[in-house]
Amino acid sequence: MSTPHHSRADRRRATEHRILEGARGLFAEKGFDRTTIRAVAASAGVDPALVMQYFGSKRELFTRAVQLLPPVPAADGTDALVDQLLAGLGLKLGGLPEGTLVMLRSMLTDPTAADHVRGALDRQIAGVSAALPGTGDTELRAALAVVTLLGVTIGHQLLGVAALRDVPADRVAALLRPAIQALTGSVDQAEGGEA
Repeated sequence: MSTPHHSRADRRRATEHRILEGARGLFAEKGFDRTTIRAVAASAGVDPALVMQYFGSKRELFTRAVQLLPPVPAADGTDALVDQLLAGLGLKLGGLPEGTLVMLRSMLTDPTAADHVRGALDRQIAGVSAALPGTGDTELRAALAVVTLLGVTIGHQLLGVAALRDVPADRVAALLRPAIQALTGSVDQAEGGEA
């Protein structure tokens, strides 16, 4: 039996995927400051120089790791999408890099920062919307889910809201899950079964 031939591009994508998966786990567990490129490389089974070649910097690696994962195929259902959204929240609550915090702090007073954040949110909303079942209000439901998670991130990371500050990310995710499921479910489910 012969083994399938994988192109160089396929191998590169697989390596990039392993690096991102390792980075997501480490950023979620240790936060931005305590995660090292060397540790990410070890978790992916690659040389640290390769991580830098693919991503350029730890900040860029973090940015890519916390971006919404590729849209979930319809066959995987909304539970996988909810898992992806809440996993991203867990990474963000683990600690954001200073550059991201500066951008978030500046978005209400600086038009350039606002444009940057708006663009990132628009891309996330488009990705979530494309993965939602049904045809009614998918963009609105996606926007509500994304900005809900943004609000939690701001309350935790920037404002230090006491009720959020010391709560583990997995507890926050567990409490948010029903709300995100309602927003990302089919129109009938989101409207309580009404047609």
